[in-house]
Amino acid sequence: MSGSGTATTPGWAVRKVTVIGCGLIGTSVALALRRAGVRVALADRDPGAVATAVSRGAGVPLEVSASAEPGAASPADVVVIATPPSAVVPMLRWAQERGLGVLYTDVASVKARLLAEAEAAGCDLESFVPGHPMAGRESSGPAAASADLFEGRPWAVCHHPALSPHAVRAVTTLVTACGARVVPIEPEDHDRAAAAVSHAPHVVSSTLAARFAGSGEGALVLAGRGLLDVTRVAGGPSGLWRDILEHNAEPVADVLEAVAGDLNSVVAALRSADPALLGALTDVLGAGNAGRSRIVSSWPGTAGGPHGRRETAAAG
Repeated sequence: MSGSGTATTPGWAVRKVTVIGCGLIGTSVALALRRAGVRVALADRDPGAVATAVSRGAGVPLEVSASAEPGAASPADVVVIATPPSAVVPMLRWAQERGLGVLYTDVASVKARLLAEAEAAGCDLESFVPGHPMAGRESSGPAAASADLFEGRPWAVCHHPALSPHAVRAVTTLVTACGARVVPIEPEDHDRAAAAVSHAPHVVSSTLAARFAGSGEGALVLAGRGLLDVTRVAGGPSGLWRDILEHNAEPVADVLEAVAGDLNSVVAALRSADPALLGALTDVLGAGNAGRSRIVSSWPGTAGGPHGRRETAAAG
């Protein structure tokens, strides 16, 4: 950030940003950019969400007149669309038709299908940089937002053939201003990775947590930290997560099918006295040890992680 209240990288400056969607991620983006000295305008279909975000210092309400000519107001350097996946493309087209920004990005956790839908809808893809910050919390809404939510976290920036290098530089500037690490990645590769590290784990967590939805208190009286940790992300908004899973259905199904195969092996082993089958149980548990070690070594929020500091944000 420069001393004049501008986030910069060589060849590009971000002085003014519009954030559409004042939930946890959108408001956190706005707070991080305000901390970096960027001017931020806020919009959301829920006036209460905008009011809460404004009261927290995330920016000022966006003023868009339905009768205004496109481009009548000074456009933002970047418009950040922070809506559920199903609303990204309609919002992108709406914002581009009104000339709300020079460039556009989003924060949805699925990319390939959104990019295809944007092309089919006639959106300007040259100015659209698909993005996804890998950060979140179990709590939702602007009240849960934080300016440091993205500190040290990976932020996917997805390339596609129509994309302008100028647009990539600008969004890279924005991501850096939020404290995140830019991860260049292809949309399909992103979706497969997101399915493995975020979407499928959410389904597994929710499926286990569902076992206790109608149970009595007998089992829960013995519940410890392990159950709490494994089911932590199951508290995410179910409507949003259905939207995410529908937009990344095949990659998520592939991961869950593999997990289901391992679970079936475990079930067969537990129901059999055959030592050969019981060996499958050892194999799964051993692979789990190895996988956990890799997760810990790559995660910046753990003592053994590459940055050696604790982080409470969950990938979303």
